[in-house]
Amino acid sequence: MDDALFDGGLFGQEVAEKAEEQIAANAPLAVRMRPRSLDEVVGQQHLLGPGAPLRRLVEGAAPASVLLYGPPGTGKTTLATLVSRATGRRFVALSALSAGVKEVRAVIEEARRRLGRAAESTVLFIDEVHRFSKTQQDALLGAVEDRVVLLVAATTENPFFSVVSPLLSRSLVLQLRSLTDDDVRAVVRRAVEDERGLGGSPVLAKDAEDHLVRLAAGDARRALTALEAAAESASSTGSAEIDLATLESTVDKAAVRYDRDGDQHYDVISAFIKSIRGSDPDAALHYLARMIEAGEDPRFIARRLVVHASEDIGMADPTALQAAVAAAQAVQLIGLPEGRLALAQATIHLATAPKSNAVIAGIDEALRDVRKGAVGPVPPHLRDGHYKGAERLGHAQDYRYPHDAPGGVLAQQYAPDELVGKDYYNPTNHGAERVLADRLPKLRRMTREG
Repeated sequence: MDDALFDGGLFGQEVAEKAEEQIAANAPLAVRMRPRSLDEVVGQQHLLGPGAPLRRLVEGAAPASVLLYGPPGTGKTTLATLVSRATGRRFVALSALSAGVKEVRAVIEEARRRLGRAAESTVLFIDEVHRFSKTQQDALLGAVEDRVVLLVAATTENPFFSVVSPLLSRSLVLQLRSLTDDDVRAVVRRAVEDERGLGGSPVLAKDAEDHLVRLAAGDARRALTALEAAAESASSTGSAEIDLATLESTVDKAAVRYDRDGDQHYDVISAFIKSIRGSDPDAALHYLARMIEAGEDPRFIARRLVVHASEDIGMADPTALQAAVAAAQAVQLIGLPEGRLALAQATIHLATAPKSNAVIAGIDEALRDVRKGAVGPVPPHLRDGHYKGAERLGHAQDYRYPHDAPGGVLAQQYAPDELVGKDYYNPTNHGAERVLADRLPKLRRMTREG
């Protein structure tokens, strides 16, 4: 759940000017350090610059419903609360993890009553909106369109994959970006120094800060959670400093930004294949590691390697397909974690192999011709002659058996009449295909001209 302001379920809360004073002293550091104004928001300047849609919304000048889409820890819940606070509207939060259609309709009815009775507007914040079913999302449409509620929905998944089209068309889709290292560093330093945070004690060593920023992977909340744990560890030993050893003992694994059903799934596999195509085995191994660590189905990765072996390498290295198929079989046989070795071997093989797209170019051009109707009848001498009456139809007559000719090649028409002389396969001069580039013109002359 993004920015754990609410633990789930249905919560109604009047937002007061001094709401931050109501936060308990023992609240998580990430909650205590939540920005109280736009001036404290770090990052997202593409949405918060002068005249930008989100700034206008927070300042109350653009009463439009929005879908905030971005990775965890980038400020979606923070921005939702700022929208409510700045506009003076009533603020109600739902979590899609626990709310159903009944809760959605109850909020809308109460918002409608308040709007009619006291002209009081309601900001409805829905976290993890991608977890709402189609029926639950449809229940919002009328209230959003009539502005009974100002919807601010947050999701870590691409809304174009997970939110119904009518709701998308009624909302501004604003994409939040992962924080930069400098952004995370600024958040961490503020938390160390601010009285709401550590209040200057313990201090954070420079190398520990660098490590914390690296581990955060653009997630401010993750950075603050790790900082809080490290501070508690340092305090328990009476240390006035959070050093690298203390931090490493507290957090030892970086977050992996990946979702198996959304756009990052497609982005990472796309980068993986393009790195192999670009002959960069190191980048390819990086993306392979990200997928494995995030729990991607290894059979999916193996299938992509098999496709890539023919699509981008083909006859330039015929063993590439063998390696990819072998990796797929190995993964099926042994699974993970050992299957990572076969996937890595195939990845390196394909990335370092000579490249050619002649196979896919050839079959796709042939398919285009077929789809345009360039099929033509099969030449009579190539037709099946293994049935009674074939000879009377003239099928398989005058067929010449290539093995009877010296070299096993002879002149004979194979293509339909309208495609005689049409070349689909055009080998490159890369790798093993160089031999075919020399041989194929000779074969074509021998079969077509004799």
